[in-house]
Amino acid sequence: MTEAFDCAKCSESLFGRKYIQTDSGPYCVPCYDNTFANTCAECKQLIGHDSRELFYEDRHFHEGCFRCCRCQRSLADEPFTCQDSELLCNDCYCSAFSSQCSACGETVMPGSRKLEYGGQTWHEYCFLCSGCDQPLGSCSFVPDKGAYYCVPCYEDKFAPRCARCSKTLTQGGVTYRDQPWHRECLVCTGCQTPLAGQQFTSRDEDPYCVSCFGELFAPKCSSCKSPIVGLSGGKYVSFEDRHWHHSCFSCARCSTSLVGQGFVPDGDQVLCQGCSQAGP
Repeated sequence: MTEAFDCAKCSESLFGRKYIQTDSGPYCVPCYDNTFANTCAECKQLIGHDSRELFYEDRHFHEGCFRCCRCQRSLADEPFTCQDSELLCNDCYCSAFSSQCSACGETVMPGSRKLEYGGQTWHEYCFLCSGCDQPLGSCSFVPDKGAYYCVPCYEDKFAPRCARCSKTLTQGGVTYRDQPWHRECLVCTGCQTPLAGQQFTSRDEDPYCVSCFGELFAPKCSSCKSPIVGLSGGKYVSFEDRHWHHSCFSCARCSTSLVGQGFVPDGDQVLCQGCSQAGP
């Protein structure tokens, strides 16, 4: 008598039929697929024993169902990306989710080095200084009307230049005659003393400290012989070719101030009318 050889699931005879042997016994092909086959995450059909099965993140697929959800390209032997549970080939992923380089217009591929600024994206090698065309990379840069400059190029192109040395002013500086100067460049024409923050005046557009201007150009007071400078509201009196500080313009005899008063010249001196009438 022949020993029974039946399917472990449906108990039908397997004599003359294709079957699959497992640890729990032999199975006819339909029972084996119904018992052990996985369901395709795409088409929801069983993945039969004779089908190539692909597995990704706890999901199973027929080889033909493992494809890009947008262009339907097979992903069985292609690099791919999963976005919100959808499988995408690299081309579709880049088209849908990657940025476009603001310089060359090409896609900035995932994982590639890039730079982002002001809502725009660049390939690292496309983000160049508008002045010298060198990559800005991680260097400091200055944006200006849609262009980007490294600091040296920006300073060379836009920074104000000192009226004396013609070099750029990167910080600080002072203004003289509506022009920018380095603080260290604004010095007295006479003694080279720095004038920034000090009182000074000018002659023929050249700056002078108060001391040098007084010694070189200011009239001398006929009384105290010191220079008469018109800084800080200083006032003076002139008569013929002589000059006096207001505080020095007084009667040579009684020392009464003659500012705004009548006076009488007496040789190198000036007298009030009273002293003049009194005689020598």
